[in-house]
Amino acid sequence: MSLRERLGATPTGFAPVPDSGFEDGAASTRVYQDTKSHIHQVLLDRLDLGAMEGLAPDSLKEELRQMVERLLVEENLVLNTSERRSLVRDIQHEMLGFGPLEPLLADPSVSDILVNTHKQVYVERRGRLELTEIAFSDDAHLMKIIDKIVSRVGRRVDESSPMVDARLADGSRVNAIIPPLAIDGPILSIRRFAADPLKASDLVEFKSMSPEMAQFIGALAAARMNILISGGTGSGKTTLLNILSSCISASERIVTIEDAAELQLQQPHVVRLETRPPNIEGRGEVTQRSLLRNALRMRPDRIILGETRGGEALDMLQAMNTGHEGSMTTVHANTARDALARLESMIAMAGVDLPARAARAQVASAIGVIIQANRLSDGTRKLTSIQEVTGMEGETVSLQEIFTFKQTGLGTDGAVEGYFTATGVRPRCCERLATRGAELPASLFNPQRRAV
Repeated sequence: MSLRERLGATPTGFAPVPDSGFEDGAASTRVYQDTKSHIHQVLLDRLDLGAMEGLAPDSLKEELRQMVERLLVEENLVLNTSERRSLVRDIQHEMLGFGPLEPLLADPSVSDILVNTHKQVYVERRGRLELTEIAFSDDAHLMKIIDKIVSRVGRRVDESSPMVDARLADGSRVNAIIPPLAIDGPILSIRRFAADPLKASDLVEFKSMSPEMAQFIGALAAARMNILISGGTGSGKTTLLNILSSCISASERIVTIEDAAELQLQQPHVVRLETRPPNIEGRGEVTQRSLLRNALRMRPDRIILGETRGGEALDMLQAMNTGHEGSMTTVHANTARDALARLESMIAMAGVDLPARAARAQVASAIGVIIQANRLSDGTRKLTSIQEVTGMEGETVSLQEIFTFKQTGLGTDGAVEGYFTATGVRPRCCERLATRGAELPASLFNPQRRAV
């Protein structure tokens, strides 16, 4: 991307700056936006892009600040210190970042940013949605920011391709949908990820799981058990996948496959693959299934599939059954049993005429453990169940629950009350864990041990 594109070469909402400047020390929103657009346009006209191309980001930011200060003097705008600082900051954000979204992207407490046309921006903090005071000038302004985001990862969004998945430099996942599919105007959704990946100890501290559960799932990952993570949207599946991957040995070769790369693996030997949407002629699409088949030829020790949602389920299960032990994936489902049903449905989507019993047998032999994550009514995320797949009983895949979260009620503030506990069942995989150096004490599965 050229410097002109990075700086936003087509500012929107341009209007001549009013002679009166900021009346009574506070500008109306419209006057402020017009002033900002005017300064932006003049800066683009005056910038020597060739000379500034090699500047470091901090130097470029300082150069812009000085130019804005000079322009404010030339335009004879009388501003107090706070107003001047705000205008300089907003123009820097507009030219070097993502405009009004920059303060939200810099806020570590924000986990989701939801832009509902240019008029309305919601954020999620601690599991709760909040309406912000942030707004864009108009839909054209929002479209400029969307274009800037998606173009940085080689994607596009326009009337012929009005939906797009992309990511930010920090790994945050971005989805945009624009008219004519979005009736009221462009819609932008950003799923944030922590700059420093969370650890199992963080989830224990947040009371998302118990110490016993953390110890058990860590042993599963280290001992190369095939793991399926099930949960609803925003329940923390990808976060948990990152945490499990931290238990993988640095000596293993890992291949990850995702629609939009968001996993943050810390191992030195990781190969990251990402799908590609079709081009404007409808050609060139590369699906997860194609990447998964190719990954089998790349000598992986483990395959991590970001999310299973179609025919690639069959290929993933076969990979788990043919020497790629320790592989992991996620699926959208409300319970472990629902996750099995969804896998069976997705196997049918592979276009293979496989009898239902044979499909279930594939699932039963491939998946070792299902971890269920849920977002509860108070916005908290918890591991509500860990179940072991023990084989087939007749026509049914059999499960036994090892750990569970039991909800006892709601507090006066609406907070979910409950506790984590073992069910008292000793998992069959304990012998395998012991032979692979991850022996667990019997007391770990004592149902008398409870964690709030």
